[in-house]
Amino acid sequence: MATRNNYKMTTEERRRRSFSESFKIKKVREIETGITKVLEICKAYEVSNAADYQWINKYGIMKGKKERLVVESESDTQELLALRKRIAELERTIGQKQLLIDFKDKMIEIAEEMYGVDIKKKLTDQLSNTSGSKENK
Repeated sequence: MATRNNYKMTTEERRRRSFSESFKIKKVREIETGITKVLEICKAYEVSNAADYQWINKYGIMKGKKERLVVESESDTQELLALRKRIAELERTIGQKQLLIDFKDKMIEIAEEMYGVDIKKKLTDQLSNTSGSKENK
């Protein structure tokens, strides 16, 4: 096999040559299995990146599928799992706090019925009187 170092094709020679379908399929399979990389094929056969990606689109396993393969590093995956765990923990905490608030509201409602006193109104009046306005005495 002639490599780039031994033989350099002219632009005109590269335009006139063509690769067989079996060759293209073989190279696409090598790329998909990880045996070679697109850049290595580009350098070895003096083919453009665009041509290689056209081969992949035409002969690749994923041809005709609208799905995309998302490759993420292990650290991204771990970070995503940690964030999902944190979200679940926060949702549990919010749920518990909401239960406490509902319980306290119900207790105030029961106490108002038992004692006939408007506790919420008295509580808000007391809070508004002490809400930070300083009066001159």
